[in-house]
Amino acid sequence: MTTLSDQIAADAIKPQSFSADGISVGNRSLADQIAADKYGRANAAAALPAKALRTMFMKIVPPGAQ
Repeated sequence: MTTLSDQIAADAIKPQSFSADGISVGNRSLADQIAADKYGRANAAAALPAKALRTMFMKIVPPGAQ
C-alpha cells in the first residue's frame, strides 16, 4: 500500500489531465494533494500527545555548560 506522500511523488510526473477518444481523466492539483498530506500528518501528530509531552520535559543545556 502506498502512502499519500508516495502518491504525490508519483502524480508529480504524470500529466494533470488526459483525454482520449472523448474520455477525459483528471487528477487533483499537487497543491491540494500536498495540503491533504500536511493535514493528515498534523492529525496523526495530534493523536499522540506523548510526543508533545516529550518535548515539554526535555532538558536544555546551553553550549559550554557542564
